[in-house]
This record gives sequence, structure tokens and C-alpha cells, in this order.
Amino acid sequence: MQNFTDTNLQNIIELRNIGQSYDGGQNWIIKGLDFLIEDKPNQGQFVVILGMSGCGKSTILRYIAGLQQPTEGEVKIKDTLISDKHRASMVFQKYSSLPWMSVLDNVALGLQFQNVSKQERHEKAMELIEMVGLAGHEHKYAQYPTLSGGQLQRVAIARSLLANPEILLMDEPFGALDINTRLQMQDLLTSIWRKFHPTIIFVTHDIPEAVYLADDIYIMKSAPSKFVEHIHVDLPLKRDRFTKRDPRFIELVHQVEDKMLSVAELG
Repeated sequence: MQNFTDTNLQNIIELRNIGQSYDGGQNWIIKGLDFLIEDKPNQGQFVVILGMSGCGKSTILRYIAGLQQPTEGEVKIKDTLISDKHRASMVFQKYSSLPWMSVLDNVALGLQFQNVSKQERHEKAMELIEMVGLAGHEHKYAQYPTLSGGQLQRVAIARSLLANPEILLMDEPFGALDINTRLQMQDLLTSIWRKFHPTIIFVTHDIPEAVYLADDIYIMKSAPSKFVEHIHVDLPLKRDRFTKRDPRFIELVHQVEDKMLSVAELG
């Protein structure tokens, strides 16, 4: 499946002819993978990647974040090859904040690396801290149990957005959260998307979560991995808990489940 569209929109993320082998090409974990996300002005995109465990979903995010290089192929952001100075930030399932630093300094960390003055980076960090609902916690250490799991993920989201407000990569970020916190974080993420219009690439195993968040869902197969299904989620961009009761939402969940089962039969 070629995930390339022929429009006049600017490409924001492009993976072309990606292959990944760890034994010199005897066996390919990923082979012939193409993936394109275009920049939708004043909207961004919310892309969710689904697939069986081990198919390479997290690896795709690591390519875009510049944390791993494919064996073959090209990875670009806005038509520029990924480099140490040109890559996206990533939110992991495991808490990634620096526990010896405050919430404020964690959120401002990306700007510190960009040599932004302390006053300016703290002012900008506070805007994000308030946005993600952490006002009053900015001087606390970013560690558990000083902060809850949901609060630590809010720190990670704010830090990533401040470092690169155009792209947000999320690798099962809500997987370790209790159900109530997870639902709250889903709604927080949709509000961030509507406010900042970033391009979000989100990996999850939760199909209803994928349908609730995404405007496009891509499904990967294994052995060797590539994208084989694309489902456009034609729900209103503004969503809330009542969206999940919409017959179209339920229909889309069933459609994705069926696609997932058919892809699993491919191996």
C-alpha cells in the first residue's frame, strides 16, 4: 500500500522505501515501507498507527524522532532529512521527565538546548503548564509519587509541544494510566490539537481510543512490516464523550476491528 497522496499541500513527514534489518539484510523487519503525512493548514493531522505487537509501530516514531536510522530509505520532515538539529519530540509510555528537575525546568528543557534565555523559556513553559492543567505544580519535582502518572504525562506533552509545536509523536502514552485518567488525557490531547494544530502521530493498541482521537488510522502488518490499510475517520473534529455513543463511531470501531483481524491473518 502506497501512503502517498497527490495534492498541493506541503509534506510535513515523509518516509520513503524504508527497510530495517539487524543482520546485514538476511532478514528484514521492515521492507518497502512508504508513509506520507501532509500539513493541513490551520488543522494539522491526527494520525493513529495500529498493528500487532512487534510490527514496528514504535520504530516508525523513533525514525521521525531521530532516535534510530533505518537500514535503507529516507526519513524527512518538511522535505529535509532527519538530523540532530531537525527532528521531532516524542512522548513515551514510560515517564521520561528528569526527576531531579522541577516541572517548569522539564517543560522548558527543549528551549534551554536552543539557548533561549531563562526568563523567556520559563514564560513560554508556564503557558503550556497552564494549558495542560499543571498550574500550581510547576516548582514540584517531576517524579512519582510527587506527581501522578497522568501529571507526569502532561509534563511530557507540554515539553514536547514547547520544543516542537508542529509535530508531536506519542508511543502508547496512556497505556499505563487508569481508565479515568486515560479518558481525561484523551480529551486533553484533542483540546491541544484543536488549539495548536500540530501533526500528531499516535501509537496505541486500543481501537476505540484510535477512532476517538484520529482523523486517519493506518494499520501495519508484520513480517516484513509495512502499512496495508488506511481508514479515514469521518467524525466531527470536535469530539467529546458523547461522540463515543454516535452510531458512526461504533460503526468505525467495528470496521477497524475487522481490518485488524484481516491484517493479522496476513502474518
